[in-house]
Amino acid sequence: MELLPLLLAAPLMLWMAYGDLRYMRIPNRLVGALVLIFVLSVPFLPVESSMERLVAALFVLVVCFAAFAVGFFGGGDAKALAAMMLLIPPGTLNLFGLVLSVSIVLGLGLVLTLRAAPGAQQARWVALRARGMFPMGVSIAMAGLIHPFAVTALAF
Repeated sequence: MELLPLLLAAPLMLWMAYGDLRYMRIPNRLVGALVLIFVLSVPFLPVESSMERLVAALFVLVVCFAAFAVGFFGGGDAKALAAMMLLIPPGTLNLFGLVLSVSIVLGLGLVLTLRAAPGAQQARWVALRARGMFPMGVSIAMAGLIHPFAVTALAF
């Protein structure tokens, strides 16, 4: 049950990755939908888990908006990562940090490879033309999609 919110959000994570690659934007309605999934899942989660998720999300929101204020993070990325924290079981936060770190490296490699492809500068996908910017939503979504598998694999 602890992974239920994350599993329900899988289609939204695919939308997040696509939208951030295509437009370099993470819509507020997508972030709101992630929060709604958490709210609807609360009755199925232990009270302690729900509270710990809220604390983690608030902490990440504060840290990410500080990073946004200095230009290190996009506003949509900050909101999306904080909303994602509502979906992560508290006992797996360290694992999620590792999965997110690997996803950032993989996402960066993917985007740089795509940008180096012939015709990338003429592509309609904003992330392929954007220089000095990285669509972090791709990595956030990738981490959210991989995390349930990582938790399950390590449980055995």
